[in-house]
Amino acid sequence: MDVLIGQLATGLSLGSILLLAALGLSLTFGQMGVINMAHGEFIMAGCYTAYVVQQVFSNAGVSLLLSLVIGFFVGGLMGVVLEVTLIQRMYDRPLDTLLVTFGVGLILQQVARDVFGAPAVNVIAPTWLPGGVEIFGAVVPKTRIFILILAAVCVAALATALKTSPMGRRIRAVVQNRDLAETSGISSRKTDITTFFLGSGLAGVAGVALTLIGSTSPTTGQSYLIDAFLVVVVGGLGHIKGTVIAALGLGFFNSFIEYNTTASLAKVIVFVIIVFFLQVRPQGLFTVRTRSLV
Repeated sequence: MDVLIGQLATGLSLGSILLLAALGLSLTFGQMGVINMAHGEFIMAGCYTAYVVQQVFSNAGVSLLLSLVIGFFVGGLMGVVLEVTLIQRMYDRPLDTLLVTFGVGLILQQVARDVFGAPAVNVIAPTWLPGGVEIFGAVVPKTRIFILILAAVCVAALATALKTSPMGRRIRAVVQNRDLAETSGISSRKTDITTFFLGSGLAGVAGVALTLIGSTSPTTGQSYLIDAFLVVVVGGLGHIKGTVIAALGLGFFNSFIEYNTTASLAKVIVFVIIVFFLQVRPQGLFTVRTRSLV
């Protein structure tokens, strides 16, 4: 029983990490169709934001909370710059966005090496996070619980914004039918920029959270990029609920398979499962209804 609870807790924590990493992609890739290979570098920027803020504010608790806010804006502004300078010219050429953003990602990695150096750096966790909480005999690290709560808050905030706010209605209108939205007076350019800001900002938040469970290096974001894309594709492009279910599902699969095998073999098995699943249901768990004739 203790083993089962422990694996469930591990799977839930891993799923919450995947969810944080993929939530921004559910907007930029799932809703806008942009294959942003620089998303991992936006996560990396959030990691280094936490590191820099902690150099200024010695109190780890204060620096963490500030880093979450600042990391959101740092990632968001980086996304806006990328959208305005490059992406806006390529909305009808999704494969070109893959190549361009891959190059941008390499540039950002080199910039991070030049500024912070190649060796990994660490962010000190607040005094109230080290240790664990015992749940039915299994000890769950407090850092993982914090990331789970943060992921839940981000999902709730994003879902509420998309469903109830004027901004969310504009985003959904442009996703469903861009031409009709523009004839209704909605500025698709402003909506695109806003969507990219939100998606990239969430990547920055994910980066800040990831500093609690590991060190930060220029390639940190790349470790989560492929898994984040898999979560979005399996959940269904542009569907927040699907992203949540897919992230938690992949987290549980990885946890239980890895317990009986190895970490590397578990990733291979999960990837094979995903391939078979997409053969049966290529649209993912859910699909977004659209009136587009294209």
